[in-house]
Formats: sequence, C-alpha cells, structure tokens
Amino acid sequence: MSASERNIWEKIADQLRSRSMWMLHYCTGCGAIELPPSMTSRFDMERFGMGPMATPRQADLFLITGYLSTKTLRRVIKTYEQMPDPKYVIGFGSCTLNGGIYFDSYATINRLDYYIPVDLYIAGCMPRPEAVIEAFNTLMEMIRKGEANGWKRYKENYEWYKKNQLRSLGEVDIHDEFHE
Repeated sequence: MSASERNIWEKIADQLRSRSMWMLHYCTGCGAIELPPSMTSRFDMERFGMGPMATPRQADLFLITGYLSTKTLRRVIKTYEQMPDPKYVIGFGSCTLNGGIYFDSYATINRLDYYIPVDLYIAGCMPRPEAVIEAFNTLMEMIRKGEANGWKRYKENYEWYKKNQLRSLGEVDIHDEFHE
C-alpha cells in the first residue's frame, strides 16, 4: 500500500474513531461530581457516540478527574499503558493541570502531562457539564483532523516520560502492583 493510500485510510479511520469513543474515567476527587450529569439525559454524551467503558483494554478515551497523588499516579500510568492505540487523554479540572488547591502538597502531582500525554485539558474547579461536552466535541474534531496524537508522542518520547515517572515514583512495575 502506498503512503497516499495509507493516508486516505487513516483519515477515514480518524473520522470513524471520532464518532465512536469508549471512555474510561478515573475519578480521584471532587471534579467527578460533574461527570454523571454529562452522561445522563440533559447533556447525553451518548448522542456524540461516547459511552462509558469498564476496562482499559476496551477504552479509547481516558478521562482523569481530580488531583493525583503519587500513589494514584502509579495506577493512572498502568491503566494508560493497558489501553490499545490509538488512545486519548483528557485532564478534567484544575487539579490535573496544576494541582488545584493541593498544588503545594508534597504528595500531589501538579502536571499530568509530565507522566502521560494529555490531548486536552478542561480547566476549572469544577468544570461544568457544558464544558465537558465542549471538550468532548473539541477532542472529536482534533481526532478528525489527525491532531490528537498523544499516544504517538508517548511512543516517540517514551524515555522522557519514563524519566519523569521514575523521578516521582521510583520504579514502576506493572505486575507487582496489581498483585498487592
């Protein structure tokens, strides 16, 4: 298959991916309270082709809400690495961007995108359902245009992400953590 044919098929795949996304949400803080209204009848994210998923191996979209401690960051990294490519990440609320009200805690991660690639942030404490729906629409447009490439950046810059992970967490062993 030529490069131009591959490019055409990739564009078609991106169109289809953008309209059928399975979301895994990782809720660590108060921001998660705004997620259920986004899913239910008033805002109805399913009308955009998005729905919740129970396991990382079946999810396309990883929505992370609230602050992350060093302990929860381990789980987030492992969950992200279990998701199949292509995969997308949305950081929900100020906590994922800058630590929020916990910014000066020794145990709080202030920049999620130092550890896994974030395709889109939703700012605010707490973002309203309207902002969540707008972010979903923005991500869908980014996917259609081929701009949501966090999963590719993770592969290309794996050593940088791994260095940041090790600096904050020490060695991260997927197999040992799940058997504790």
